[in-house]
Amino acid sequence: MDDVRGAAQEIPPVSGPGHGERGRHVGQITARLREAIRSGFYVNGDQLPAERELAERFDTARSTIRKVLLNLEIDGLIERRVGSGTFVKCDDLSMSVARDIVSRVSPLELIEARLAVEPHMIRLAVLNATANEIKMLGSILDDLEQCRNDKEAFSRHDSMFHEWLARSAKNPLLLHLYQQINAVRGHDQWDAMKNKILLPEEIDEYNRQHRALFQAIVRRDITSAVKHINEHLEKARRDLMGAAST
Repeated sequence: MDDVRGAAQEIPPVSGPGHGERGRHVGQITARLREAIRSGFYVNGDQLPAERELAERFDTARSTIRKVLLNLEIDGLIERRVGSGTFVKCDDLSMSVARDIVSRVSPLELIEARLAVEPHMIRLAVLNATANEIKMLGSILDDLEQCRNDKEAFSRHDSMFHEWLARSAKNPLLLHLYQQINAVRGHDQWDAMKNKILLPEEIDEYNRQHRALFQAIVRRDITSAVKHINEHLEKARRDLMGAAST
């Protein structure tokens, strides 16, 4: 049984585009592993193969696998334990509680939570991010900037970008809190708002803000980084509230 679960090539396939595009390559592998977990191919508590093994079996780079695992972590389907590996975390009770919280959160409450958490998260990321983490953040941003005409791809990579910032802060409790925020952002009930907000020109502006934030982190400029995240969140507040009122 361990051999079956460890064999990434045997994971049930999903329909979708091929591997020709960087972001879609990440998306397709994410979809295959997500379906494997949700269908019971992997069950709660199972350990996934190591990054290197997954990269070999999917014939891709380890940096791609890291993005895939980040997607699954954002979905609440896995957890990564330092020194132990990556494990499936998909029990009905926790998913039910998460759905209940999501159903009761308004756009204003979401932005209030982000404004409470993210500026300090960014301060810590500027101080604590390693060179490899900054490199990974830049790679995610490069993918994000290719998503001008794809709202779903933009939303997925945007979640990855902000969660990687949370991870770079090096505070496990802060990371956990931000993962709950990301769960709300990614829920189906926000799809209608995303469709109203994420026009190509708005995506361009969000990405200009992302790039300015990233450059401040590269320079280790706390003041500038906090300024950019606040501007970014204030724009998100205006856009979300506007979409909710129409």
